[in-house]
Amino acid sequence: QVQLVESGGGLVQAGGSLRLSCVASGRTFSNNIMAWFRQAPGKERAFVAAVTWSTGVSYYEDSVKGRFTISRDNPKNTVLLHLTSLKPEDSAVYFCAGGTVKSSSNAGLSRYYNLWGQGTQVTVSS
Repeated sequence: QVQLVESGGGLVQAGGSLRLSCVASGRTFSNNIMAWFRQAPGKERAFVAAVTWSTGVSYYEDSVKGRFTISRDNPKNTVLLHLTSLKPEDSAVYFCAGGTVKSSSNAGLSRYYNLWGQGTQVTVSS
């Protein structure tokens, strides 16, 4: 059974940076895309960024473009999310997810992701 384990969250001041890591362990899986979602208290889980395993094509939610960078390390089954210029509104639990999509238009939709990590807390102080 494949498991996704996130790490790297923490408390940072506004304008600071963090690097989140997601490691997929277990047997080989067929998902073709990995993503990060986030959920703030009282809000729905929301798409942040995604990257395809094979080509490394990335997708971003508009509010994080230019500030967050997603990347993958295929041999290590690892997906990274580098968060920079953090704002208090970026505070949330960040979840790693593995999914399968046939169209780039589906990259940000949680229903196409069947593997989820336990989440890691990111808190940005003002």
